[in-house]
Amino acid sequence: MSKAEKTRQFIIEKTAPLFNTRGFAGTSLNDMTAATGLTKGSIYGNFANKDEVALEAFECNLNKVENMIRDEMGKERSCRDKLLVYARVYDNFLKSPFPEGGCPILNTATEADDTHPGLRARASTAVTSWKKSIEKLVRKGMEQKEFRRETNPEQVALTMIAMIEGAIMITKLTGKNNYKNSVMLSVEDLVKNL
Repeated sequence: MSKAEKTRQFIIEKTAPLFNTRGFAGTSLNDMTAATGLTKGSIYGNFANKDEVALEAFECNLNKVENMIRDEMGKERSCRDKLLVYARVYDNFLKSPFPEGGCPILNTATEADDTHPGLRARASTAVTSWKKSIEKLVRKGMEQKEFRRETNPEQVALTMIAMIEGAIMITKLTGKNNYKNSVMLSVEDLVKNL
C-alpha cells in the first residue's frame, strides 16, 4: 500500500465512526480534522469532497458488520444456525466490535433517504445484498429439507431485515434494551419455525 493509500485508509477509518454516529449533515470538516489530526488540505488532498469521504466511511462501517456476520456464520453448519447469526450479531449492535453508532444501514438510510442520493443508493444496495444473502440461505435450507418447501425466501428475508432494523431503531430511540430483546426473540422464532 502506498503512502497516499495508507493516508486515505486512515482518514476513512477515523471518520467512519463520526459519520455513523453524527450522520452526513452532522459531521463537519472540523470534526474530520479533529478525528484524524490532519489538516483540511490533507483530507481534501486525498478525497474530492466530504461526499466521497462519507461514501467510503459507509463502506468501512458496512464491511465491519458484514465481516462479523461472515465470521460467525463460518462457525455454523446448518442454514438455520447461519440465519440465527443475524439475530445474535445484531443483538449486540451497541457493543464493540460493532461500528460505533450501531447499524450503518439504518443510520444512513434514515438520514439519506431524502437528502443524499449517493448515500441512499449505497444503503439501498446494502439492503438488497442482505436480502439476497438471506434468500440464498433459505433456499439452500429448503433444498436440504431444513425448512418447509412452502417457505417464501423473499418474505422471510424482508421480515427478518425489517424486524432487526426496527428493533435497532426502537432501542436507540427509547433506550430500552428489553424492546430489542423482545424483537430478537421474534426473529429467532421466525427462523426456528421455517
